[in-house]
Amino acid sequence: MVLTVAHITPLVALIAGILILILPRLLNYIVALYLIVVGLIGLNGIYHFIQ
Repeated sequence: MVLTVAHITPLVALIAGILILILPRLLNYIVALYLIVVGLIGLNGIYHFIQ
């Protein structure tokens, strides 16, 4: 089984949503980490930092 970004993104969103419901103070950190990860994945797709 091969995991791609298309498989991981909904799982991350689901876990983040559950954590936000349990601990609303985590919202800022979860959103920030999500945006950083998505940005790095997007840049990696353009510039190929990681082969």
